[in-house]
Amino acid sequence: MAKNRVVITGIGTVNPLGNNVEDFWKALKAGKSGIDKINTFDVSEYTTQIAGCVKDFVPADCFDKKEVRRTARFILFGVNAAVEAVQDSGLDIAPEAENIGVEIGSGIGGIEILEATAKTLSAKGPSKVSPFTVPMMISDMAAGIVSIKTGAKGPNSCTVTACASSTNAMGNAFKTIQRGDAQAMIVGGAEAAVTPLGLAGFCAARALSKRNDDPQKASRPFDAERDGFVMGEGAAILIFEELEHALKRKAKIYAEVVGFGASGDAHHLTAPAPGGEGASRAIAAAIGDAGIQPQDIDYINAHGTSTELNDKYETMAIKTSFGPHAYKLSISSTKSMTGHLLGATGALEGIACVLAMQHSLIPPTINYEHPDPECDLDYTPNKAKTKKINYALSTSLGFGGHNAVIIFKNYS
Repeated sequence: MAKNRVVITGIGTVNPLGNNVEDFWKALKAGKSGIDKINTFDVSEYTTQIAGCVKDFVPADCFDKKEVRRTARFILFGVNAAVEAVQDSGLDIAPEAENIGVEIGSGIGGIEILEATAKTLSAKGPSKVSPFTVPMMISDMAAGIVSIKTGAKGPNSCTVTACASSTNAMGNAFKTIQRGDAQAMIVGGAEAAVTPLGLAGFCAARALSKRNDDPQKASRPFDAERDGFVMGEGAAILIFEELEHALKRKAKIYAEVVGFGASGDAHHLTAPAPGGEGASRAIAAAIGDAGIQPQDIDYINAHGTSTELNDKYETMAIKTSFGPHAYKLSISSTKSMTGHLLGATGALEGIACVLAMQHSLIPPTINYEHPDPECDLDYTPNKAKTKKINYALSTSLGFGGHNAVIIFKNYS
């Protein structure tokens, strides 16, 4: 039985570079950083005091003031991005609600709710804990609320695989439509973990950059002087749709989704497998699923976190997967501008791939100033470049050894 083809017909985002797709793309192609000093809580005692935070955020009109107060920030981000994506797609959900699903990943969920409730419990006792605590906090609620607000009644799920969450979500949505279990999926990721506890945890793990005196230079993937990743927050949502369904309603088509692969490192809590072995298997699986050859890939939006091990081993994984073609690839890490959105990062980088295809423009890796002999590929340093992209590949590699890779094809 032939598999259904899957295309992208809508995109939406809230992230450190902008609260909509247009602003995001303008900043991305200009090589602008969205990273700055954290001003939402006191960071004076933290070793890292910077992050990529969403600015001037206004929740969607579908929330009243009471709902906003009792809804976790990651959910608010997710709904805003979903509203933009659905509107962009022109998808009329109500007449076929049962055939339109939602899959939104989140690595951490409503951590600020956990923090606030723990204080309430400690200070005032269990009788003062809000009945909304668990519904606000759990990671699946972005998918749940997006379903409620849009009316989508098809398959509804949340993927939690740390930094690979929303790429796994996209893979799941892709396969759901391929096998005919939905006509369209509202898919992506949402995260809002720049909180006292979230920041403290990553500081304790020694995972973050300490360039507090120069925030916009802190995220420097593949640079020899990289010293850790920079946290980010936001959401990114795409509308995946069965091709014939999209053509029938004359929808705008951004790109086609053609391959997905995943693997596990079985190695370490936080460190990637030596040599990027797990990542290279996920890349090979995605290429095999797409039915193409490694040399068909033109652009890779790399996981590129700006940590010593990730960037070194991801480079090795690309070399293993692509052989001599690795040196012909255009690669970039848009985390150099957005920071690391954790569970939402894969979907945001999926949107970056789609926009790069649309505009035939490779986004840069900014802050690439000191070449690392172990990272010697073309990372599109500091300035965007024009290039026709037929196939783009995006990698997401999460704590716990979760590796997910998705491939997009130019639809034109």
